[in-house]
Amino acid sequence: MNALTPVKTAAKAIRPFHLAFPVTDIAVTRKFYGELLGCSEGRSAEHWVDFDFFGHQLVAHLAPEECTIKAYSSVDDHQVPAKHFGVILSIPDWKALAKKLTDAGINFIIEPYVRFEGEVGEQHTMFFLDPSGNALEFKAFANDDMIFAK
Repeated sequence: MNALTPVKTAAKAIRPFHLAFPVTDIAVTRKFYGELLGCSEGRSAEHWVDFDFFGHQLVAHLAPEECTIKAYSSVDDHQVPAKHFGVILSIPDWKALAKKLTDAGINFIIEPYVRFEGEVGEQHTMFFLDPSGNALEFKAFANDDMIFAK
């Protein structure tokens, strides 16, 4: 097993990813990702902070000038921010997060719903913005073996 050998998952073998992204305010980012999304904090400095984002390394860098959505793509009659990130959860975890976000008054770009119901790739999805305007998508598949199905 070498350093590139991935961890096993239901869909396929993967390793945790690392994603760095811009934010407008570190304190507000800590509250959103830490308190609302439940991501524990790792290392940090004055202008950046690491989060355990559902097993992945997410790094928020203070760079307010970079916090804009510049392009959208049409998907299922929705305008999806072309630049977005998120996680695929189990359906129970996705439903719990959707309720938590709804109860917290999150303004969804795309409210929680099921895409491709009864078809290959059936998935629950929702889109929303963090306080810096970064778009997030959280998904849950009826069958994780269908994540990459055509």
